[in-house]
Amino acid sequence: MTNLAKVDSVDHAKSTPDVDQPFRELGLKDDEYARIREILGRRPTEAELAMYSVMWSEHCSYKSSKVHLKYFGETTTDEMREKMLAGIGENAGVVDIGDGWAVTFKLESHNHPSYVEPYQGAATGVGGIVRDIMAMGARPVAVADPLRFGPADAPDTKRVLPGVVAGVGGYGNCLGLPNIGGEVVFDECYAGNPLVNAMCVGVMKVEDLHLAHASGKGNKIILFGARTGLDGIGGVSVLASETFDGDESGGGRKKLPSVQVGDPFAEKVLIECCLELYHAGLVVGIQDLGGAGLSCATSELASAGDGGMRVDLDQVPLRATGMTPAEILSSESQERMCAVVDPSNVDAFMEVCRRWDVTATVIGEVTDGENLEIFWHDELVVDVPPRTVAHQGPVYERPVERPAEQDLIVADSANTLARPSTSDELRETILRMAASPNLCSRAWVTDQYDRYVRGNTVLAQPSDGGVLRIDEETGRGIAVATDCNARYTRLDPYAGAQLALAEAYRNVATTGATPVAVTNCLNFGSPEDPAVMWQFQQAVRGLADACQELGIPVTGGNVSFYNQTGAKPILPTPVVGVLGTIDDVTRRIPTGIGGEEGETLLLLGETHEELGGSEWARVTHDHLGGVPPKVDLAREKLLAEIVLAGSRDGMISAAHDLSEGGLAQALVETALIGECGARVVLPEGVDPFVWLFSESAGRILVAVPRTEELRFTDMCSARGLPWAKVGVADAGAQSLDIQDVADIPLAELREAWEGTLPKLFG
Repeated sequence: MTNLAKVDSVDHAKSTPDVDQPFRELGLKDDEYARIREILGRRPTEAELAMYSVMWSEHCSYKSSKVHLKYFGETTTDEMREKMLAGIGENAGVVDIGDGWAVTFKLESHNHPSYVEPYQGAATGVGGIVRDIMAMGARPVAVADPLRFGPADAPDTKRVLPGVVAGVGGYGNCLGLPNIGGEVVFDECYAGNPLVNAMCVGVMKVEDLHLAHASGKGNKIILFGARTGLDGIGGVSVLASETFDGDESGGGRKKLPSVQVGDPFAEKVLIECCLELYHAGLVVGIQDLGGAGLSCATSELASAGDGGMRVDLDQVPLRATGMTPAEILSSESQERMCAVVDPSNVDAFMEVCRRWDVTATVIGEVTDGENLEIFWHDELVVDVPPRTVAHQGPVYERPVERPAEQDLIVADSANTLARPSTSDELRETILRMAASPNLCSRAWVTDQYDRYVRGNTVLAQPSDGGVLRIDEETGRGIAVATDCNARYTRLDPYAGAQLALAEAYRNVATTGATPVAVTNCLNFGSPEDPAVMWQFQQAVRGLADACQELGIPVTGGNVSFYNQTGAKPILPTPVVGVLGTIDDVTRRIPTGIGGEEGETLLLLGETHEELGGSEWARVTHDHLGGVPPKVDLAREKLLAEIVLAGSRDGMISAAHDLSEGGLAQALVETALIGECGARVVLPEGVDPFVWLFSESAGRILVAVPRTEELRFTDMCSARGLPWAKVGVADAGAQSLDIQDVADIPLAELREAWEGTLPKLFG
């Protein structure tokens, strides 16, 4: 039991104004601490200091990014807002997709914890994003995982990657959520700072939408789910460390890792419990407990409500003895939710929780005051205006400066690099590229994920995008894709962010779905570096401007700063997730050719000599320089419209977008996925190398039944979309035969494409 004489109450804080407090160790600047004292009119208590330190952190307050993120709102038109039921600022974005259905989706990061403890870092990243979706009133239906690591053959990558993949798969598989998309990228810049981004998608009826607010005097605050422990305490580690001296489960305590420990089975039960509570109409407002734990949940609920809140920490179910108020408020123990419930519904709420064997406790109530008041053993230990904690943290306009070296990297064109010219050299390059870590098969990773659990998955890896049926009666479905080429963003942050959006948009369209909304996870280096802030500013503006031109809104996302090793930041990595809708999943477009014998292969779009930031430049020359491919958003929109029209009219039997590796890689993948050979004839007079390895954007390789070739090409020509016939599918050939270049057996291609990751990671 805590010694009450040592409790740092509000009264004690008033009477001891000059007590030294470890605010710097908790990440607060001198002026930030001074502002807290100004807000409160006194020094903060230990519990208040803990709350402000975690809630004013970069992760929770967005204090360095707010001034730039507002541009998303400035560029969102009324037409774009029409389908949005919830947007930036909520736990997750929600869009109305018609017929009474709504979809909620979001991307978040769990980068640093996944480096420290790969399995739990990745697992709790999945758990956290799933609870964000639950908090909107939706049933989570799928996850996706954009991952980035250091060099594939580096010793530390062999430590981090298997644990991360196991964590993503272990948590998602136990929840029964199919993993339908994502990426695995290797680059030197992520050595020591992997990126583990997690995406979740949920579905609900429009009327089931729930938001995080604590309104209604007398309404009860109920904490339910797992008990609160010492794991996951980061922001108050200095305050907590003084009391760690034994075993958490006994009379003493030990210092536990700052990385949270997840229990997917507890979360699965929590999902079902929440859905029953929603269905019974027992919830006024709800908030998940993720980053900053109870500090976040209580302050955000109170801030979004119409009154104050009283919380009694004595009522919080604990799994450790002797926890201090600061530790209880800052613990990020997983699988917890906080609900606002009308007093008349408390008994029914508790009965639902008992039925699911979920611990639930009334810890407070909504008041008619203005402050968030938190008590510990009848002592008032927190008395703060909730908005000052949750929404009125520091806002910094960090210096922004285009780095001088940017001109040097742009001037270092990839077009001057030595390139293959003979047939043998081109053949060897195709195989070398197919076997390279960033282009090879991801089956070693994705086979550890359950992609088809629940029976509604229509497309998943290795397809361009994931497609999921959400309505068995009508066949209505959704599609998702995540993308980012950080090499492009390094060369031009504005264009690179637009290229990330364009690729995700194109990948969704390639499945036969209509892109409707965007989420993002913006991974950058230190915001205190003016060059990094220039990259960030440019990427935000590029993404926002592109969304406006395409007519699809950014519904929410995440910013992750301080991704760097020492003073060296990662390549700017704005990961973009696009959500699409499809009215009938039976007309989805597969990726592999060979659905019909003799299909015609058509390359839609234009090919130019664009090699800056390309995989060819990386694999063969370890080169990064020049300018990225040009992005033409009007062309991307037209391309998507034509593919969708072709899908609806039965004119397309397979499709695969062109991105990293260019046409050569698209041909390799579509042939191997479809287990069908192809005979390829490049247009007369073109440079085979450029056509095979250029990464020009706005291109899709489609397979068209012979009977539909004329109708489809006439449609393309009529709408002004360039196209070229590049070959035919040939199941009998069992090779990829590129005339005058190479005739490579599928078995040899498969050995190259599928052998890399198993050799590296066993």
